[in-house]
Order: sequence, then structure tokens, then C-alpha cells
Amino acid sequence: MKKSIVAFIAGFLIGAPALAQMNGPAETIFARYQTLERSFDPAVADLYCDTALIRNIRTYPNGQQRTLDLPATNYKAAIRAAMPLAKARGDYSTYSGVTFDPDGANVRIRATRYSMIKKYSSPISLLVGPCNGGAWAILEELSESQP
Repeated sequence: MKKSIVAFIAGFLIGAPALAQMNGPAETIFARYQTLERSFDPAVADLYCDTALIRNIRTYPNGQQRTLDLPATNYKAAIRAAMPLAKARGDYSTYSGVTFDPDGANVRIRATRYSMIKKYSSPISLLVGPCNGGAWAILEELSESQP
């Protein structure tokens, strides 16, 4: 039993620096994501890889759901266009329960997003990692919304 505990701790200590090294860029991207979003800066769109998967599941009051997949370039253009309106309306989100988990060579960020204007919470998942072998970016956004 002692050997298995020692092996577990050793494995954790050896793996912890690697995990911290992976989480560093992910935490930086998510912090920047929140800062840019909260300041209504269209540059938040630049955090997305041009090949990112963008998927939203919208749940309507009658329980019906609709899945929408958007090309990243369209999503980025929509973000840039929406920021002035969002600023005028005070439409922003806050995030809680944020976790960072390894996902292959990438990091999966999961959080609960609260819409300040619509007053509801929903899950969001971002996969971040090297974009086309280069700098880290958002590779995937999976979210849920309500009208």
C-alpha cells in the first residue's frame, strides 16, 4: 500500500510540471478571452483559430433544441460586428466553475457562463491548443444558449 501511495505521489509530482506547462497558455487565453469580452473588444475574435469548430445548442422554451455549427471565419466576423451592440446593451457574461483539463496535446476549458442580460447560466467548453502548429488559440467552442 505504501509503495502504491509513493508511486501515485511521484507520478503526480512528475506530471504536475507538465500539466502546469500546458495550463499556462490555456489560462492566459481564457483570461484574455474574459478581459476582451468584458471590455467589448472585437479582438476577442482573434483568439479563435480560423479552422475552429463552433457549435451551439439552443434550447427553446418548448424544450425543442437546435444545433448550429458555424464556420470560424463567419463566427469571428459576427463577434466583431456584435461588440458595439453588446456594449450599448451592457450584454456580457461572467464565468464560474472554470476547469482546465488536458485533452491530448491541448487543454479543455469548461465553465458555467452566466448571461448578465438574459439572466441564465449555461455550460461552455473551449478546446485550446496550437492553431495549425503555431500559437495557441481556441480550436473549438461548444456552448448552449437560450433565446
